[in-house]
Parts: sequence; structure tokens; C-alpha cells
Amino acid sequence: MRILLAEDDHSQADSIKNWLEMDGYQVDWVERGDHALWAIAEHHYDCLLLDRGLPKATGDEILQQVRQKHPDIAIIFISAQDSIQQRVQGLDLGANDYLVKPFSLEELSARIRSQLRLRHAQSTQQLQCGDLRLDPEAKTVYRAEQLLNLTSREFQILYKLMQRPTHIFTREQLESSLYAWGEEIESNAIEVFIYQLRKKIGSQRIQTIRGLGYRMQQSV
Repeated sequence: MRILLAEDDHSQADSIKNWLEMDGYQVDWVERGDHALWAIAEHHYDCLLLDRGLPKATGDEILQQVRQKHPDIAIIFISAQDSIQQRVQGLDLGANDYLVKPFSLEELSARIRSQLRLRHAQSTQQLQCGDLRLDPEAKTVYRAEQLLNLTSREFQILYKLMQRPTHIFTREQLESSLYAWGEEIESNAIEVFIYQLRKKIGSQRIQTIRGLGYRMQQSV
């Protein structure tokens, strides 16, 4: 799961980012609203954590723009604006949740999990490709009713490929779904993951489109 943290307080952002990464999320951090809008346009995020008082574009402005194109994304305001009126206004603008600073990191994690559960409940239909069946909620993959043992990153790559089985994904797009900004990526990491996946799901299941990337093979 990938999260965008838009927070201009460096100390607080560092604490939140480190905590969520220990919780297993990939976290990208920006300190300006215009940078947040650029990141959202370039990458897919499961959740946005927005400070309302960002420079260059406020959290409110970001939320309103995002809701037009991504109505289903989980958005949580993290703000020192703590009056009832301000909280109600933030939720009425379209935020899914509102956390008042200072807050506990444990509560932040719980709020994120709650929002992601809601989104999964709304879109957890299983994906099928030939005799491969992927359950995004249970994080399981079956081949001909046999449970496969995939690593977290193998699962994420297969999930992305099976969501759009006719689409060709570049190596950079697959890397973006696995790694946050600044994480060290081995030059052949995606090739290694694809190789390991093919050993488990069948060598012909994932096509290499020379010079372009990878896509699922519908029939083998």
C-alpha cells in the first residue's frame, strides 16, 4: 500500500513517515501543496494524508481537485484546526476522516486501516485469469485451486497485472507500485520478481513485450 503524506512540518512528517514505513506502507512525503498535486498526477496512492495549511496549495484545494478525478481514494486530513466547525467543514469538503494534531501514531495507523478496509470492502471482487484466482482482501492466489506461496512484492506485481490484464506495464510503473521515493532499487529488481512469479504461476502467464514492459497472458 502506498501513501502520500503532505505535511510542511519536517519533524512531524519524519515521525509519521518512519512510523508508517515500520507499519509496512510505502510513504512518499511532500511539504508543498503543488508538489502533492504533481505526485498524485504521476502515481497511484491508496491513501492521502493532507495537512490543511500547506503552502502553494492548501489541503482543501488538493482535496477538491483530487475528488474530481479520484472519487474513491481515501483522504485523511491531519490538522491543527481543531474546532467542531473546522472539522465538520473538512469532512463536508469530502475528507473521509479528520485527525486533530497532536495525535497518536497508533491512532493514525488505525484510522488508515479503517479507511483501507472500507475501500477493500467496496472493491474486493476476486480477479480471475485462466486458472489463476487472486483475492485482494485475503491476499491469496490460487492456481487450479492450489494455494500459491507468494512474497508481498510478488503479490503486488501480480495484482497490478491482473487488474488490467490487457494493459502493458512498464518496469518503471511496476517499480512505482512497490517502492516509495528514495528507496534503493536494484536495477534488475522487477526482472527478478517476474522470474520468481513465473516459476510459481507458470512461465507463459506473464508476457514480456520487448521494449515496452509486461502484461498478463489471458490464455496459455
